[in-house]
Amino acid sequence: MKKFYAALFLGIFLGPLVAQESSIRISQEASLSQELPALALTDTISKPSLEALAFTVILDSILMASHVVQDPEISYSAQDSITFFNPPKDSLKRRLTLLDQKTILDSRYNPSLEGVIKMYLRSKRILIQKMLHRSAYYFPLFERELDALSMPMEIKYLAIVESALNPKARSRVGATGLWQFMYGTGKMMGLEVNNYIDERQDPLKSTQAAFKYLKKLHGMFGDWNLALAAYNSGPGNVRKAIRRAGGVRDFWAIRSFLPRETAGYVPALLTTMYLFEYAESHGFELPKTVAATYATDTIHLKKAISFTQLSKALSLPEKTIEQLNPVYKLGIIPEIKGKPQTLRLPPKAIDLFIDQQDSIYAAVAVEMAASKKPFPALQTVGAPLRYSVKSGDYLGKIAQRYGLRVSDIKKWNRLRNNNLSIGQRLTLYPKRFPASVSGSASAGGQKSDQKSPQKSPSIAADQKTYTVAVGDSLWSIAQKVEGVSVADLKKWNDIWNNQLKPGTTIKLCSCTP
Repeated sequence: MKKFYAALFLGIFLGPLVAQESSIRISQEASLSQELPALALTDTISKPSLEALAFTVILDSILMASHVVQDPEISYSAQDSITFFNPPKDSLKRRLTLLDQKTILDSRYNPSLEGVIKMYLRSKRILIQKMLHRSAYYFPLFERELDALSMPMEIKYLAIVESALNPKARSRVGATGLWQFMYGTGKMMGLEVNNYIDERQDPLKSTQAAFKYLKKLHGMFGDWNLALAAYNSGPGNVRKAIRRAGGVRDFWAIRSFLPRETAGYVPALLTTMYLFEYAESHGFELPKTVAATYATDTIHLKKAISFTQLSKALSLPEKTIEQLNPVYKLGIIPEIKGKPQTLRLPPKAIDLFIDQQDSIYAAVAVEMAASKKPFPALQTVGAPLRYSVKSGDYLGKIAQRYGLRVSDIKKWNRLRNNNLSIGQRLTLYPKRFPASVSGSASAGGQKSDQKSPQKSPSIAADQKTYTVAVGDSLWSIAQKVEGVSVADLKKWNDIWNNQLKPGTTIKLCSCTP
């Protein structure tokens, strides 16, 4: 897929395209190249700026996964070219001005934003159309929760930038769900993760957690653009950018001092908002869906049951059950004492389950007894550990060290082969820890049943700050200071992940340095 889009990008920008009179039918991703003949011969942006390309990093990283809606089928003709694919600058300016007047977000026109909008109108039309259709399922939920917290409705577009509205989206560093929570942040916001359940994948719970977190960030900065930037890079980076910009609390003023990804984050959201607000003007089909939130209902289950067993009992496709219940990682709804689990289904299926639940549970019990294979035992998942590959390491050795399978390590880190390079960072979810943990691994707030090695403090007890050196991690620094934990360091320094940059000065206490 990546090679395909690389070829598409070159095709768009390395040569003029001839418009054809025949209409072009688009039905799936593989046919995206059929769009190209419909592009106008004249292009007002011959080459996007580096800044514009930086903006597209976020949107290009989102996943192209199937969902509860079918791929849209749309027809375009050559006459649509200018209007749909390459709108005049004056038209864009006028629309962005109107958009800016009715939104709390700063969506004023700028050339880089124009570049991104036109790039996506030309080369990402199917992606945007898919997002329009998926939005019919998720946006009513987002709007309800935003209204309850008196937050701007435009925040709903953030989930498109974060995950392409895919509740099972997982980044290479482990951020998961519609709102891409890292394990630590999700835990801080009350989201549970175990071998059966990942509430970061629960549309309702993760949405509520994301909005509460964003509202907290807005309280810190008093500006929604800055709150969105802090959601992406952490409040520490935003505060630092504000200081470097002379204390100005304006996203566009501090953008050059933010990490490159964050600098493009808010513009990516504004691009998405524009494309949704003016979808019809650019030839997109308004969203439809086969299972909107108002067409489903929930029920609490009394006993464990698998998606396969539910599918048989209710004559409902297993894929539908999976799509409506992304929180369950194994395709099994567990029985957890004191915590009844929720199942979401179409109303008719809910009614059928209620009427026949006793016989359904009985049939499951008979099946489980006959197979002699009980459901897996419930296991709480610990915080992810970031491991730095060192000389002599290979996947089998690392897997054995932490009680893992090589296939799991490859899946978590999206490795296509077994090759590793020294210094490469791997995300691990250890099932056990070695007797002594070297400084090459760090886990935020990680606890294990084994005894931790004794700390050997190498930093004076009265030292208030520490300058991060190459190879340092929050875990290794905490080991050098008596009575200080990784959680303490994160709290004192407004750190929301485990990433540190050499040369950064961090506080070792809650005091003022």
